[in-house]
Amino acid sequence: MKKVHIIGLGIIAMAIGIIISTASDYSTYETFSSAQLKKGKDFQIVGTLDKSHELEYNAEKDPNYFSFVMKDKNGFACKVVFHGSKPQDFERTESIVLTGRMNGDFFDATHILMKCPSKYKNDKLDVNGYIEAVPSKSPTE
Repeated sequence: MKKVHIIGLGIIAMAIGIIISTASDYSTYETFSSAQLKKGKDFQIVGTLDKSHELEYNAEKDPNYFSFVMKDKNGFACKVVFHGSKPQDFERTESIVLTGRMNGDFFDATHILMKCPSKYKNDKLDVNGYIEAVPSKSPTE
């Protein structure tokens, strides 16, 4: 083998190693307990809104402070603080993905991604809170 081929294979091997090592950091979701152990690093945590606790948001007092309690996939509940405005229809969300880091006994979120089931259903909520099925249209209409 020529020297050029050996150097080229070495560069390709290093590039593959770098790609694999950086991709492994973002491939899995963490839990609050594992994020607590690894302080100082950003994580993605998936969970659900704990509706037994109140949401804390007062736009007149501080429009950039929103806090709530979320349960991770293991069922562990933790207070979450987001320095931004409360997302629209946050109470109706089915699942939440947070990006941020642990800050003592609460999770300091930098991004919130919500999955709302109402966007994907053929139901319509009327003013009185009753769900009315919306007939689906046929392709010929």
